[in-house]
Amino acid sequence: MKELFWTKHARDKMQYYRLPESRVRRVIKSYERIEEGIAEDTIALMQRTGSGKNEHEIWVMVADKDKQRKIISAWRYPGKTEAGEPLPEEILKEFREVDLG
Repeated sequence: MKELFWTKHARDKMQYYRLPESRVRRVIKSYERIEEGIAEDTIALMQRTGSGKNEHEIWVMVADKDKQRKIISAWRYPGKTEAGEPLPEEILKEFREVDLG
């Protein structure tokens, strides 16, 4: 298994969305869908959670290097998304404002 490296942005988002490290690791290990990430050379992994009116998705954006997997961001999305559906503009705006390196 690759060593995980957590960016400051990812840690901040995990705190904002109340996502513990163990939950993010679970999404990485058993995702339901994988999409191309909006940042260059990244992928986004998704896992659905909740039920009924409280249904939402947890997304984790990662970039793989040789023996390291960099966690770039993590967020909670209310509701359901369809495969290939673009990310909401507010999330895209956040990525444009932050240095992902």
